[in-house]
Amino acid sequence: MDTPTNARIASEFLTMAASGQVREAYQRHVADGFVHHNAYFPADRQSLLLAMEQSAQGEPNKSFTVRQVIDGGDRVAVLSHLQRAQSDQQYAVVHILRFENNRIVELWDVAQQIPEELPNLLGMF
Repeated sequence: MDTPTNARIASEFLTMAASGQVREAYQRHVADGFVHHNAYFPADRQSLLLAMEQSAQGEPNKSFTVRQVIDGGDRVAVLSHLQRAQSDQQYAVVHILRFENNRIVELWDVAQQIPEELPNLLGMF
């Protein structure tokens, strides 16, 4: 059996969490001492887990698509397309995850709303 790469773990974790499988994603991929840098929640593991569960419950039909993954060894960057289910809002989201022993120990995330009219014909992705 192949050992999953950090890039694959990052993609799977984010996709599972966005689809509502938050607790399973955390059990499978997140270290006990996990911390994060999302400015809207306390930095501990449990606070972000609960926020992700609330997001998934509040908007179960949102679309989350991984577009690019950059594997830097113990750090992985994931560029994703998030489309809100209850509005026309769409976002380009970047998650940076730090790993130890194939477990996520730290997370950063930034998002940019995609304008309805894009002067850049290449788009966000």
